[in-house]
Amino acid sequence: MGATVSDYLLYRLGQWGIRRIYGYPGDGINGIVGALGRTSEFEFIQVRHEEMAAFAACAHAKFTGEVGVCLATSGPGAIHLLNGLYDAKLDHQPVVAIVGQQARAALGGHYQQEVDLPVLFKDVASEYITQVTKPSAVRHAIDRAVRIARAERTVTCVIIPNDVQELEYQRPAHKHGTIHSGVGYSEPRVLPQERDLRRAAEVLNAGHRVAMLIGAGARGAADEVVEVAELLGAGVAKALLGKAVLPDALPFVTGSIGLLGTKPSWDLMMECDTLLMVGTSFPYAEFLPPEGQARGVQVDLDARMLAIRYPMEVGLVGDSQETLRALIPLLRRKGDRGWRERVERGVRQWWKMSEAQAMNSADPINPQRVFWELSPKLPDGVILTADSGSGTNWFARDIRVRKGMMASLSGNLATMGCGMPYAIGAKFAFPERPVLAMVGDGAMQMNGNAELITVAKYWKDWKDPRFVVLVLNNRDLNQVTWEQRVLAGDPKNPATQTLPDFPYARYAESLGLEGVRVDRPEQLARAWDRALSADRPVVFEAYVDPDVPPLPPHISLEQARHFAESLASGDENMPGVIKQSFKAMVDKLVPHKE
Repeated sequence: MGATVSDYLLYRLGQWGIRRIYGYPGDGINGIVGALGRTSEFEFIQVRHEEMAAFAACAHAKFTGEVGVCLATSGPGAIHLLNGLYDAKLDHQPVVAIVGQQARAALGGHYQQEVDLPVLFKDVASEYITQVTKPSAVRHAIDRAVRIARAERTVTCVIIPNDVQELEYQRPAHKHGTIHSGVGYSEPRVLPQERDLRRAAEVLNAGHRVAMLIGAGARGAADEVVEVAELLGAGVAKALLGKAVLPDALPFVTGSIGLLGTKPSWDLMMECDTLLMVGTSFPYAEFLPPEGQARGVQVDLDARMLAIRYPMEVGLVGDSQETLRALIPLLRRKGDRGWRERVERGVRQWWKMSEAQAMNSADPINPQRVFWELSPKLPDGVILTADSGSGTNWFARDIRVRKGMMASLSGNLATMGCGMPYAIGAKFAFPERPVLAMVGDGAMQMNGNAELITVAKYWKDWKDPRFVVLVLNNRDLNQVTWEQRVLAGDPKNPATQTLPDFPYARYAESLGLEGVRVDRPEQLARAWDRALSADRPVVFEAYVDPDVPPLPPHISLEQARHFAESLASGDENMPGVIKQSFKAMVDKLVPHKE
């Protein structure tokens, strides 16, 4: 017998340059698993759960720009992929999902593990989903799935019934009704029309107080963003997915924006008269200028994302780097630097205030201090991943990214549980670089503890063993608790919010990894040095105070009223919450010398 459909599947993926697949085995993909055993060309990464395979594939796409691939069995395995695939879809990442299915003869017979997979994946893989029913069809199925994933920066899905996987591969016949596809894709050069570039330049040149907002789509255009900002005298805020686009040491970079953002970014948006957005779909209108206050220009590769966050005067469809390069010769350098000086003064004051807040005492450790002390110790070239939770606030505000670092998280889906599999995907993509995941105890209990087993399984194969998992142990689903207080006016509900304590560091040690546990602030500096120089992966467990508030950059009267109502309703943490909130507010109100 010649090569099977499964053998050819792997061969074709290899022709597309794919060499790694994340997944978990099952009898619905036995043919593909068997083919993986017959080749040395592929690295199969066995995670603990299919959802983690999809997250890791998404991370691979985010950090490399390549297509990520995940593999799951029929029925429950396929279902498990969905959350990670939606994460990729919403953040515009190219991921191909390959899933098994029951034998063709059983379909429609209410067979065991039979799920209508084309319907199940119809939304998440809306650009392309197909079920292979003939051996010759696997060729064009893979070619189209990979090409469309890359071209549209989205999720695609190929379903292969298990009996088809075992059949002998056949080339498409040279006759009517067959498809003869090929391999290869090159990114196009996408530039706006010259007239639109001139219109955009007119708007930007007329502005007196220009604000820029950049996202992940500006990655690769850092030099151009800096040049535009210098010409226009602009301040630059960063959406979370764009945190690593520019170093935070640049004096005009105001940091993150939004509920997890900084005061300088809030001031920048509330006081600007012109807004230039580059490569971002930042969703929260309340943190952008009020409609009508600013004239707007937006650059995005996807025309569907233009002028949906703010009514832009000029929308430029194009690659960020190419478009900014074409725009720069049309821009005039602003002679009045008063606006830029004001922005930079606000940034300097912000960092002073942040340090003061981080150094406030807490019971036992202020979580902000954990991040503040980590930031200057981060190794060059580190890859940072963050989960969704209260720790994301401190990652967004207190980690000062340097040139050469990479960072990401679940942006538009904002799902819990992505931090660990993202870090695993990053480490396999760049085994020679240090990786650090920042995870809350809720996410760690959700799936992070299980994925430590994956780390223990593979870490000795990594060129650089440095892989650190920061776990904020506050025994609380803290972000939701604070949202209940501030957004809804409800006190903490222990039944839904309180988490069981867990010995994260000792658990890591039981797996042959290193565990570091800190419960006093004076331990932090030495503990970080130990963790970042270890000869094996480390779980850094920080026992922190859940009552330290992750204050937004601007507190509305309604939020203040809700917060007061929550405390008046008998919040069980009321004494600590009042004490820590008072400290934080004092630091906000007291002027800090530059």
